[in-house]
Amino acid sequence: MCRLFSEADAALWVQETRALRLNGFSTSVRLEAFFWNVIEDIAARDGLSVNRLLARLYDEKAEAGRDIDNFTSFLRVCCGRYLALRAQGLVPEAGALAALDVNRILHAERDTPLLARRPSPAA
Repeated sequence: MCRLFSEADAALWVQETRALRLNGFSTSVRLEAFFWNVIEDIAARDGLSVNRLLARLYDEKAEAGRDIDNFTSFLRVCCGRYLALRAQGLVPEAGALAALDVNRILHAERDTPLLARRPSPAA
């Protein structure tokens, strides 16, 4: 079973650092190639550059009053959720993400086995 993961293309876990501006400050994000590939797919769906998508995610997370201490971990979770939502059929294979009914997707996602395994953290 583990060979499915351990013998995958090693290029997928090569780390790459990209520079960008978040909230007016220059910074960098270091992620594995696998995650950059997913982020590029997400950005392309809405006609955004990767830097613009990351800035938008950062800004929306801050506007929602969410902790931004570990932005890189947040991006990895975004990638995982995107792939899981696609696999569950809650996000279609193509089309702009901005056009989706977010409330419907979030409601449906709450009923999935993936989220049912862990209780929500206390706010």
